Amino acid sequence: MLNPKLRGKAVAVCGSTEERHGIVLAKSEKAKKAGVKTGMVNWEAKQLCKDLIVVPPQYDQYLKYSKLTQAIYQRYTDLIEPFGMDECWLDVTGSRYVYGDAMTIAEEIRRSVREELGLTVSIGVSYNKIFAKLGSDMKKPDAITEIRKENFKEKVWPLDCSEMIYCGRATTAKLARVGIHTIGDVANADPQYLKLLLGVNGIALWRYANGTDSSRVMHRDFVSPVKSVGHGITCISDLENDDEVWRVILALSQDVGHRLRVHQLSATGVQIFVRGNDLFGSQYQCKLPLKTQLPSEIAKAGYQLFKEKHIWHSNVRAVTIRAINLVPQTTTEQLSFFTDIQRIEKRERLEDAVEDLRSRFGKQAITYGCLLHNLKMPLDGRDNVKMPGMMYV
Repeated sequence: MLNPKLRGKAVAVCGSTEERHGIVLAKSEKAKKAGVKTGMVNWEAKQLCKDLIVVPPQYDQYLKYSKLTQAIYQRYTDLIEPFGMDECWLDVTGSRYVYGDAMTIAEEIRRSVREELGLTVSIGVSYNKIFAKLGSDMKKPDAITEIRKENFKEKVWPLDCSEMIYCGRATTAKLARVGIHTIGDVANADPQYLKLLLGVNGIALWRYANGTDSSRVMHRDFVSPVKSVGHGITCISDLENDDEVWRVILALSQDVGHRLRVHQLSATGVQIFVRGNDLFGSQYQCKLPLKTQLPSEIAKAGYQLFKEKHIWHSNVRAVTIRAINLVPQTTTEQLSFFTDIQRIEKRERLEDAVEDLRSRFGKQAITYGCLLHNLKMPLDGRDNVKMPGMMYV
């Protein structure tokens, strides 16, 4: 839409090879027909499609248009549950008396998004969330697919089981090893056998395949309970020493501390995950002496964990720090005689001032001096993009 010269051509949105994110993030229909797949490394995609045009991601535009499309959805219902940045479930049960049946609403949404934003949407219409999601993937682009109770077996059961949500590569491979290849095979399998094979996920997949899922669509203002708050990144080049790791941990902790404040929570523990350029990862965690929201305290605890636990087999490629064992901000706790409460309160007041400045003038309005140079982190806004997580049930 932003570059009409690319229309009808083999195009792939790819991360930067130089910044260690060199994979296909999205592809056009022509590129897809040539065999280009999401998650494929850039060089492999170019081998499959010689005339492939590679363009960089534009995260600010994705976020902008995500909000604009959701504003169109809100004309028809307030039951809108986002699934990542570019997908939503809509419950239009109560809207049918005003706007017509579900297919009529879907057609109005499709037309409105195309006319007002210049984008195409693919829509699945069904009686549950699983089949609505499945339908949205069955016909692209700019299409609507309806799956009804009366015909879902004919439409859905012949499909490969990997087409179903939460049936990823590992699960698909496990099922294939026991002769289960299609959604129909999953539906007709013994649920207890699937539980033995896949755990509770096996029962969930059996219900999904049989069309009996009853998960509701959450209200647009719903906020799921926060169990942990973390931030991680793959660095644009290897971290080669403790000092470089410290700067990345400190930078990531700024976002963790901010989100704890937003949710009015405090951390009583810290967890870090470190992956080397040999792609092996290690995870460590510890308890904190006092609950905190302070980014500096979270960063110090994370760095101390790294210093004590991590063995340098190879340079560090990716780092994640997470605030865990969260409690409400107002939770009382027993202090010791040796707790310097005045220092803590002074630090909290300072952090209040920093938060105020950042909210008024941007995240980079005030920061640590050590984060102003040679910080091996991507700064293209990808950390603002919400990836698909778990469906609310």
